Amino acid sequence: MTDTWYVTFEVPRRGTLVRRRSPRSPRTFATEAEAREFARSKFDEGLVVTAGTIIPHLPRQAIPSRGIAAWLESAEEGPLENPEARDG
Repeated sequence: MTDTWYVTFEVPRRGTLVRRRSPRSPRTFATEAEAREFARSKFDEGLVVTAGTIIPHLPRQAIPSRGIAAWLESAEEGPLENPEARDG
């Protein structure tokens, strides 16, 4: 199975990571559930987190940092729906 989800999080300025080119670090996951679990751990640490599907995976989903809390909460309600995919 190939990775279809990514989660990025801010890299703390202090600690072992010194002089990185990017202040964000990405990780990839095969499932949305794995991505949510990882995102929740980083979010609970107080880091800024974003997530989404890796191109060309469709339907394309991008969860900005301001929407992460709602995305994590929606895990308890079931998978995200694509409103455009509904009939009627």
